[in-house]
Amino acid sequence: MRFCFIVEEQYRQDPMPMVVADQLLQWGHTVDVLEPQETVTCLSTLGTQGYDAYVLKAVADGPGMSILEAAEAIGIPTINNSRAIRLVRDKAVAAAFAHAHGLPMPKTYFVAHPRLLAQIPQEDYPLVVKPSNGSSCRDIYRLNSPSDLEIFQAMEPGESFFLAQRYAENTGFDIKIYVTGREVYAAIAKKSPLHTEVQEKFIPLTPTLRKLALDVGKIFGLDIYGIDVVETAHGYAVLDINDFPSFGGVPRAVMRISEYVLHAAKRAEMQREARQRRNQLRRKTSQDMTLLSSTLVQTGFHSDLQTLGSTR
Repeated sequence: MRFCFIVEEQYRQDPMPMVVADQLLQWGHTVDVLEPQETVTCLSTLGTQGYDAYVLKAVADGPGMSILEAAEAIGIPTINNSRAIRLVRDKAVAAAFAHAHGLPMPKTYFVAHPRLLAQIPQEDYPLVVKPSNGSSCRDIYRLNSPSDLEIFQAMEPGESFFLAQRYAENTGFDIKIYVTGREVYAAIAKKSPLHTEVQEKFIPLTPTLRKLALDVGKIFGLDIYGIDVVETAHGYAVLDINDFPSFGGVPRAVMRISEYVLHAAKRAEMQREARQRRNQLRRKTSQDMTLLSSTLVQTGFHSDLQTLGSTR
């Protein structure tokens, strides 16, 4: 099979997903790497380039999304799909979508400028403030009370807006869960950006955690993804959702992701072939009916039926 991996400049030095591309090459498949900032893409021939699937590792507002959406528009499978990526990459959209579908996520505010944090009710403190387009746990702050706002009120808005979430008291570490399709691979305790160091370790992947992870994938339409959750006194709370994460610490991660990409492309190919067979059958049936009607008219059978009807 033939794949196109779209890798944007921000992820050029990251192992993921290039290790997956290398694995597919070792299995005898063809993999092209497209860097949108370095190479032009001929959209006129997109449908004839022979790719079985596009795989994207990109930022939500990057040029790779345009190429991915163009491929989707003409029926080429994509992993992940563009709608799912956009839903999770803008954290404000992800929060609203998660709440609307009943996922357990802390109460969340959208904040266009740091000075607007003063409008959040005091009863919602402590607050966790983070960029709405953030990643890799960067620029995350905890505000224990409105008196902590001074540091933010002096800030000028940058390239991002902010989210302010009610802090959920928890066990002091994040739980990262990794998924491809319907396979949930691992629950790993990792350091939270708001707490001290914690020993990274596997924790039991309970039925509750497994169901929560699969619910997220189903609701957002994700193929390859990860979620960050914390355990609170009221159950698990979802803090973040990531499309195509690093899968750090997951046993056989490269093999598992590569297998999923391959199976997803083959499944899409089978679905395309099935659609083509159905369309061919419809056309043949339509042609047969047209031919039958023409034959009846030519033999006079149609006129005989009309005469019989008028006699009655």
